[in-house]
Amino acid sequence: MKRFAFKMYLKPGCEAEYEKRHAALWPELRRRIADSGVRNYSIYWDRDTNILFGYQEVTGDANSQDAEAADEITHRWWDYMADIMEVNPDNSPVTVPIKEVMHLD
Repeated sequence: MKRFAFKMYLKPGCEAEYEKRHAALWPELRRRIADSGVRNYSIYWDRDTNILFGYQEVTGDANSQDAEAADEITHRWWDYMADIMEVNPDNSPVTVPIKEVMHLD
């Protein structure tokens, strides 16, 4: 199992909408993420910077942010979220991997 941490950027004033949309995460997206081998997935919001911090454990080679492995459901979700986050030209979230420097079980 690989651990993957990353940050994304939430647009100012979109905090409540971001939480609302994730509270109603599409069941088909939830299944897609699980079926792709992603486990223990969390997203945290830093109120001071509007940076979103994501963490997930991955059994396969791809992670939930991997644009090359994204399917139609994931692309629809990215399109749905594009108005409230910083995104790439394909509407995938701007994702910056964060290097692990310490781990303790």
